[in-house]
Amino acid sequence: MPDRPGDPLRGLLGVVLGLALVALTGFLLIVGKSLILPIVVAVISVYVLIAASDAVARLPGGRQLPEWLRRVVVLVGFMLGMIWLGGVMVSTAEQILPRVPEYQRNVSGLLSRLVEVLGLDIDPDWTALWSDMIERIRLQQLAGTILGSISAAAGLIFMVVIYAIFLMGERGGFAHKVAVAMPGDSGAQTSRIVAEINRAISDYLAVKTLVNVILGLLSFAVLWGTGVDFAIFWAILIALLNYIPYVGSLLGVAFPVALSMAQFGEVQRTLLLAVLLIAAQVFVGSGLEPRMVGRKVNMSPFVVLVALALWSSVWGVAGAILAIPLTSIIAIVMGSFGSTRPFAVLLAQDVSVFERRADWRA
Repeated sequence: MPDRPGDPLRGLLGVVLGLALVALTGFLLIVGKSLILPIVVAVISVYVLIAASDAVARLPGGRQLPEWLRRVVVLVGFMLGMIWLGGVMVSTAEQILPRVPEYQRNVSGLLSRLVEVLGLDIDPDWTALWSDMIERIRLQQLAGTILGSISAAAGLIFMVVIYAIFLMGERGGFAHKVAVAMPGDSGAQTSRIVAEINRAISDYLAVKTLVNVILGLLSFAVLWGTGVDFAIFWAILIALLNYIPYVGSLLGVAFPVALSMAQFGEVQRTLLLAVLLIAAQVFVGSGLEPRMVGRKVNMSPFVVLVALALWSSVWGVAGAILAIPLTSIIAIVMGSFGSTRPFAVLLAQDVSVFERRADWRA
């Protein structure tokens, strides 16, 4: 049967409306960052908390504890962890400023020795160059920016904790709300989508968090063993940055290695630290993580890179950390509807998942 004249126009209209919806959603994500970001982080945190509650139930004697008590224990641990994390950030910011003159002397001595080794016929005044560089920086503005960032991070942590508490409390009645709001097939489909999201994101985040904790502990042992300042802070930073695919591990190593150069003023010690931290990253990234994470999240490497660039441009570092879970949610939702299912297939690394499921082939 030939297409009616209005069919191409309706298809074009659907594409235009879809693009307009995507543009509007992106605009709202950027403009409403201060409101939306804490909610999204809280939702992602709840997945980890639920997995932690299930892990408590698997411990000896944990099954005898009521579910509400397990959730309370996990929430208390989460709050204490967030408070401790904020304290480490503030104390590190306070302690690093008095060490700047010492770092300056070490860097100056290292550069002088480097000039001697290279045989350059110059005698630069590194102290004068350092002072000139510092004079060009508006210290008050820099201090205000740092304090503002710490205050914003503290505010984000506070809001995330509050939202997570309420989300954990209301999680049990969500399925009933869906059944009442959307009775029939639509409610069943929505419940299936939510269950698929819960399974995929919970598994990924739980295992990824465990992997990052192991990496943080290994990194702390290396940093503490080599005498690097603020070892706890750098280990936490390495663990958090490892949520960012590909570039996170590089950044996690670069920051403490750069500090060790300023702290020790020795190339050999800095190289030793870099080798040990890279070895820990390789052990976790190439050996431990693939075995534990596997293909919990079915996305191609190119899609991961695009998602990383997209979400980091929208929400900065927080967006880069959340890029994988958020894109996975979008892919699961698109794969559940016939009109958007081709896009979900294009995002996937293993398309056999779609071929095996009859409800997705329909």
